[in-house]
Amino acid sequence: MQRLKTRAQYEAAMAGGTVSRTPHFVLHRAPLAAPSEPSEAPSPTTGAAGAVAVSGAGRARPLFPVREEPWVGAVVPKRWAKRAVTRNGIRRQIYAVSASYASRLPAAAHVVRLRMDFARAEFPSAWSDALKASVRRELLQLFERVAA
Repeated sequence: MQRLKTRAQYEAAMAGGTVSRTPHFVLHRAPLAAPSEPSEAPSPTTGAAGAVAVSGAGRARPLFPVREEPWVGAVVPKRWAKRAVTRNGIRRQIYAVSASYASRLPAAAHVVRLRMDFARAEFPSAWSDALKASVRRELLQLFERVAA
């Protein structure tokens, strides 16, 4: 399983559409498009249709060089998780759960996005055991719906 690294990769994956949804998370997926023909003029990618990005020298390079396995990224906005320890913990959980489902995910670009905050009244600690369990349970539901 590969991790998404560039903004263009995240944008391409999120342009593909929603595959699964839970109260706090959304999973977006886009197919890994084939690279464009070398005779075409390279253009920056704006979604799943474009599979190349323009490097500084003006040469096209593929957004997803490895196409045989799934790519996974995590978007955990500060808006929904104010504390850095919470954002990092959620991100770690996303990568851990996605790694356990890697064999059942198609070779595509996937982005898990946090879309709502976890109630601070219910989880006052930044990364308590209760919050870890809640995040993991929801992520398992999210990936189970995709793998089923």
